[in-house]
Amino acid sequence: MFGYIAINKAEMKFKDYDMYHSYYCGLCQCLKERFGILGQATLSFDMTFLIVLLTGLYEPKEKIKAVNCIAHPMQKHTARTNKFTEYAAAVNLILSYYKCKDDWEDEHQRKGYAAAKLLTPKMKKLYEQYPSKVAAVSSNLKRLSALEKKNEQNIDLMAGIFGNIMAELFAYRKDEWEASLRKIGFFLGKFIYLMDAYEDVEKDIRFHNYNPFKQAFRNEPDFSENCRKLLTLMMAECSREFEKLPILLHTDILRNILYSGVWCRYTQVQSRIEEASQTLILTDLGEEK
Repeated sequence: MFGYIAINKAEMKFKDYDMYHSYYCGLCQCLKERFGILGQATLSFDMTFLIVLLTGLYEPKEKIKAVNCIAHPMQKHTARTNKFTEYAAAVNLILSYYKCKDDWEDEHQRKGYAAAKLLTPKMKKLYEQYPSKVAAVSSNLKRLSALEKKNEQNIDLMAGIFGNIMAELFAYRKDEWEASLRKIGFFLGKFIYLMDAYEDVEKDIRFHNYNPFKQAFRNEPDFSENCRKLLTLMMAECSREFEKLPILLHTDILRNILYSGVWCRYTQVQSRIEEASQTLILTDLGEEK
């Protein structure tokens, strides 16, 4: 469930892209310094958005340095970090750990088991540092898993549980902005869950995995359009709450992500889903004959 909250690079100014990329590089470096190469491998665009959002709202002091990375060993890049970089790195690792556990428990993926095992010592420290955050992620994912085993078909319920996770993680501290940050996290979480289910529906049907969109995919002629309307509603609520915040710093970057970037992955997935849907219709017609 990672990689959906990204930028639309084609519609972003060069200076804004450089700024965004500097936070991304800063998160990458922070993951490596705090959690090693394995931690660095959990890097995601979603947490870069969280850094830029909290930075724009609270405007903390920052550190800037030029760094080399594995992806570009011959060229230095600007890495920008602040206190929210460390927080986002911790959140990134918490989510990655529980995703690996979920992959093992639900699909018996050995790499998920191995990764979770390696991340366990780091999780002990994070639990001491962020007990309420870890507890919220753990309890909500357990509830999701239990409902999946019961084949729960209430998509709003399922997406809402993941929304609760992101709401807790976006609420950095208790202050006048907590309620808005929780709502942004909640609707982003629902969007991520729905996008993940939408993207995986064909694969989950083929491999007999749980997916709350299975019946709609098979039975609704306007499946993709209905999903888009649902996703649009989630982002409309998220963006409405964002606009209430007194953010002046990095607003162009944040709006690029919220109004455009989140739809880049959807566009890619939509064409594949529609092709798969047509194939399924033809297959069903052949079976009827």
